[in-house]
Amino acid sequence: MSKLDQLDNPAMKNLYNAILSLENQDECRRFFEDVCTVNELIAICQRFEVAVMLRQSKTYAEIVKTTHASTATISRVNRTLNYGNDGYDLIIERLRDQERARLKERSE
Repeated sequence: MSKLDQLDNPAMKNLYNAILSLENQDECRRFFEDVCTVNELIAICQRFEVAVMLRQSKTYAEIVKTTHASTATISRVNRTLNYGNDGYDLIIERLRDQERARLKERSE
C-alpha cells in the first residue's frame, strides 16, 4: 500500500469524520492534545503559520524571525503550496471569509 493509499482508507476516513464532528476550539484542542504530542502540534501550527505568511508574500527572513521555522521547513511548505493539494489555500481562504463576515457584522 502506497503512502497516498494510506490516506484514503476506511480508518483514515473515520478519523477525518471524527475531526469534522468537532464543534468548537475547545473540543478541537482536547482531541488533538490526546492524538498528538505537544511538539507535533507545535510543528503543525508552525507549518500553517509559515503557509499563511508565504501567501502574504513575506520573505524567508521575515518568516524565520516570526515563526523560528527552519528554511528547510519553509521550503517544504512553499513546495506544498505550489504543488500540493491546495489544502493550505482552502483553509486560509475559509479563515479569510470568516474574518470578512465578522468584520461585516460589526460594521452593520
